Amino acid sequence: MNATRLYTPQVLAAAVSLARFPLADDLPLRGEARSASCGSVLTLGLATDGDDVITRTGLAAQACAVGQASAAIFAEHAVGMKAARIATAASGLRAWLAGDAPLPDWPGLELIAPARAYPARHGAILLAWDAAEKALT
Repeated sequence: MNATRLYTPQVLAAAVSLARFPLADDLPLRGEARSASCGSVLTLGLATDGDDVITRTGLAAQACAVGQASAAIFAEHAVGMKAARIATAASGLRAWLAGDAPLPDWPGLELIAPARAYPARHGAILLAWDAAEKALT
């Protein structure tokens, strides 16, 4: 693995930015995801309004920098989205990682695009989306 290409300063900065989204006790919707390939774990909390639009996110992650960066990308843009948009992005992300589709339409994902070449990181990339789907169902 070429760690220099995978763990760029931008990926590391995104991973650190996850601290802006702390997992708070008052986030009523919860989901947890675990990567079978690397053991990374993420717990996600969400709040929604009366129209089921996400109004707030919080995360606690024990993941590599790529998983944390992916989670930060999710958290940065999930507010204002509905469950259907999250599901569409998650499905697109899975297809892209499998090599069956282009990078899905979600702001910031190009940052982690080099990680597609590392299947051991795919589970970590999906953590936030997997946890969100569980929280929203």
